[in-house]
Amino acid sequence: MKNASNSFDAIVIGSGISGGWAAKELCEQGLKTLVLERGRNIEHLKDYPTANMAPWEFKYRGSMTREFYEKNPLITRAAGFGADTAHFFIEDDDHPYVQEKPFDWIRGYQVGGKSLTWGRACQRWSDNEFKAPHKFGYGIEWPISYQDIAPWYSHVEKFIGVCGNKDGIEAMPDGEFLPPFEFNCVEQFMSDKIKEHYPDRHLVQGRWAQLTEPQEIHLEQGRGQCMARNLCMRGCPFGGYFSSVSSTLPWAEKTGNLTIRPFSVVHSILYDEKTVQASGVKVIDTNTHEEMVFKARIIFVNASALNTNLILLNSISSRFPNGLGNDTGLLGKYICFHIYRGHAGAKMDGFKDKYIFGRNPSEPILANFRNLNKKEMDFVGGYTTFCGAYRVRKNELENSAQQIGGAYKDALSEAGDWYVYMYMQGETIPKKTNQVYLSPDKKDQWGIPLLVTDVDYDDNDDSMVADFLEQSKEMLEKIGCTQIEVEDNRQPPGLDIHEMGGVRMGRNPEESLLNEFNQMHLCKNVFVTDGACMTSTGNQSPSILYMALTARAANFAAEELKKGNFN
Repeated sequence: MKNASNSFDAIVIGSGISGGWAAKELCEQGLKTLVLERGRNIEHLKDYPTANMAPWEFKYRGSMTREFYEKNPLITRAAGFGADTAHFFIEDDDHPYVQEKPFDWIRGYQVGGKSLTWGRACQRWSDNEFKAPHKFGYGIEWPISYQDIAPWYSHVEKFIGVCGNKDGIEAMPDGEFLPPFEFNCVEQFMSDKIKEHYPDRHLVQGRWAQLTEPQEIHLEQGRGQCMARNLCMRGCPFGGYFSSVSSTLPWAEKTGNLTIRPFSVVHSILYDEKTVQASGVKVIDTNTHEEMVFKARIIFVNASALNTNLILLNSISSRFPNGLGNDTGLLGKYICFHIYRGHAGAKMDGFKDKYIFGRNPSEPILANFRNLNKKEMDFVGGYTTFCGAYRVRKNELENSAQQIGGAYKDALSEAGDWYVYMYMQGETIPKKTNQVYLSPDKKDQWGIPLLVTDVDYDDNDDSMVADFLEQSKEMLEKIGCTQIEVEDNRQPPGLDIHEMGGVRMGRNPEESLLNEFNQMHLCKNVFVTDGACMTSTGNQSPSILYMALTARAANFAAEELKKGNFN
C-alpha cells in the first residue's frame, strides 16, 4: 500500500450538499482541506451537456432505450431521471448492494453528488419536530433544539438563496427569504378555499433554493437569477439553484485552502490507538485500484447517509472491531426515511381564461397539520403535503388515434383543462430493526463489502398514508374539484431519496454515536453531518437541515482544532 505524503488539516468525505458546506466552512477558517469524491469531476457550466438542449435534440425524445430500462430497473424509477439527467445518476451495476427487503437506493457519484439533482425544497424544521419523538415516545431526545440551529439556518439561507414568504406558521418556521414564485390562479384559489374550510391549514408558496432576486452574496458566487425553466436537474448554467458545484465548492476554492480529489473510493477511516483519534483515510483510486492513505486532524464524513454508514462499519481496528465508535452496536441501526406513498389528483373546472407564466421550479406547500404539539391521531409524526395546479394542452389527456396532421397540430396549441395534484412527505419512526450492515461474503469491484439494506414500512406508516388519502380527497372535494383519484403506490422505501440515520445524534453515548456538535462520542475528531446523523426524520425536507448542522459542526471543529484538542 502506498502511503501518500499528503497531509491536511481536514478531510471531507463526499462533495454533495453537506460535504460542500463542510469544505466551505473549514476552508474559510483557514484549514487546508481535502475533499474526497468517489465519482468523476464536475465543473460548473462546463459539465452540463444537456442544459440547453431542446426535446427534439434527444435521440429518443427524452426516453432511454428498452435495453437501458431492462438493465437499470432501479435508477430509472428515480424522480427526475431521464435522458436529460442520466449523466448525474449512477447505473444499477456501478455500485451493487444487497436488498434483504426491497429498498431503492438512489445515488449520484460525481463532484457535487446529489446536490445537482435534489428537489431544492428548503423548509425549516419546527420546534415540534425536534421535541415530539422523545415527548411522545417514538424516539430518543435530540441533543439540540430549534433555537440552537435557527442561527445556522439563517447562515445557510442567506448564502444559498431561498425563496418564500414569511407566513408565520408554527409547523414551518420562517427564514431568510428571497421573493417567492407566485401561485398560479388555481393554486391561489386552492389556498383560499383550504383556509376557508380549514382555518388551521396553510397552503403557502414553497420555500425553494432558487434565486428569484439574487443578492450581492450570490453574484459574488458567480450565480444569476433563476429563469423559471424548471430544467434544474440537468445542471443550471445560470446557477439559479443551489448546488455545491455552483456555490460552496468554488467559494472554498477561492480561499486557496481546497484540494478536491475525484475518483477516490473511501475504504475506511484509520484509527490511532495511541492518540485515541482518527489519523486519516484509506482510499482506493477507482481507475487504478491503487490504495493510498491521506492524513488529517479532522475528518468529516458526508458520503450520503448509507455510504457514510458503510464507511464507518468498514472502519475496523483492534479498538473498534465492529466499526468506528461502535461499542454499543448501534452503528447502522435506526435507519429511517420519508413516506412518499400517498398521491391525489383531480380536475378543476373553470379558469379557462387564465394560464401560467414560465415553468415554476417550486411547488406550493401545505404545512403539516397533524400531531402538532400533541398526540391526536392513531399514528405518531406528521406529514407535509406538496401540491400544485397545471393546465394541459387540449388533447394531451385524450386517447385520440389521430396524432398526426394539421388538425392535431392546431389542437396542441390550444389550452385544455386545469388539473391539481397533492402528494405526501411523511415522518417515519426510527426503529432498531430498520438497519444496514456489511455483507459477510459479497464485495464490490474495489474489494469493499457490499451494504445490506434491511428496511421496511410499519403500521404507523400505513395509518399515516390512510389519513393523507382521506384528507386529500376531502380537501379536493371542498375546493370544488371533480374526477378525484387517490392512490397508495406502495413504492419501496428509498425512492424518497431521504434516507437517514444509522449514526444518530443524542445526549447519551449508550444510545447514540454523535453528540450535539455531530462529533463522534468515541472518536472526537470525526464528525458526521449528512443524513446519517439524524435522530428522527421530521416531516420537512431535510437537506437544508444537513447544511445548517454541517456549518455549525465545522465551525465548532475548527475552534477545537485551534484550541489544540485534536492531535
